[in-house]
Amino acid sequence: MLEQILLGTYTRRESKGIYQITLDTDKETLSDATLLVEETSPTYLALNQKGDLFNVTSVDGEGGMAAYKNHDGHFDLLNKVTEAGAPPCYVALDEEKQLVFGANYHQGIVHVYRILADGQLEHTDKIVHDEPTGPHENQDNAHVHYTDLTPDRRLVVCDLGTDRVYTYDVSEEGKLSEVAQYVAEPGTGPRHLVFHPNNQFAYLFGELDSTVTVLAYNAADGSFEQVQKVSTLPDGFTEFNGGAAIRISADGRFVYASNRGHDSIAVYQTAEDGSTIERIQLISTEGEIPRDFDLDPSGKFVVAANQNTDNLTLYRRDEATGLLEMIQKEVYAPECVCVYFK
Repeated sequence: MLEQILLGTYTRRESKGIYQITLDTDKETLSDATLLVEETSPTYLALNQKGDLFNVTSVDGEGGMAAYKNHDGHFDLLNKVTEAGAPPCYVALDEEKQLVFGANYHQGIVHVYRILADGQLEHTDKIVHDEPTGPHENQDNAHVHYTDLTPDRRLVVCDLGTDRVYTYDVSEEGKLSEVAQYVAEPGTGPRHLVFHPNNQFAYLFGELDSTVTVLAYNAADGSFEQVQKVSTLPDGFTEFNGGAAIRISADGRFVYASNRGHDSIAVYQTAEDGSTIERIQLISTEGEIPRDFDLDPSGKFVVAANQNTDNLTLYRRDEATGLLEMIQKEVYAPECVCVYFK
């Protein structure tokens, strides 16, 4: 079977935009990446159910979101909505409300866009966080890093700078209203999170302290409560590391988190109810700075993107044990920071 993967990138060196690569699950190989859309540093992206593309973009010193119409695998630009300053770093969709969410790390802003009838984007709301920031040198300001839906379709936002996870109600018009805040331990640096399929627990990746925190989620009021916190690093590791991506298997039995610096993926087994996790593997990404990775739709493979060494690494995944086995490396993908299975 052939699976198509979109690759978001920086365009500071060799990359020209968004690339596409094929995973042949029968041959267990990745093909060479080919340029799909020429763009300026499209570092994160998402597709809607129609196959239309929404991605981070930069235009003449302004950052924002771009919308592309899918015509049989060819993407035509519809519009770009930008404003002065750096671009967002995360993209997510609400298909029911036809909204796009963006996280702007450098400006500490949550952005909301409406998808219009013709597929173009219209900005509807933005929230600027002004809570106190954490003690780490990288917490000089609010730094929104993640904006995505909870299982009950609220918006959950991770802010690395304020050490907080925010929960918002989202109106049909694309307006946000805050309903809860979770305050992490100082210096955690919340980056991304994933929910267990039972919708009762989430797993929060702390970029700055290289930890995964198990959070109990209360759907009644949108609040989170800490249950457990574990390291993603081996004992005694003292060199630089920054947490990056976190994923969960479809059955909720295994959580995966990538380390930039240690350059590895940490694998955890979850308790049957999802309330605790235990690390069972640390495996090299065979490259430097694994900014993103993802499980393929079958759950049998994992593809990791090493930003600084311009390579992808392919793993075979044991669905019973959750363990990874490297089967291909040094697949060229320039400045790749986002792995998205179509």
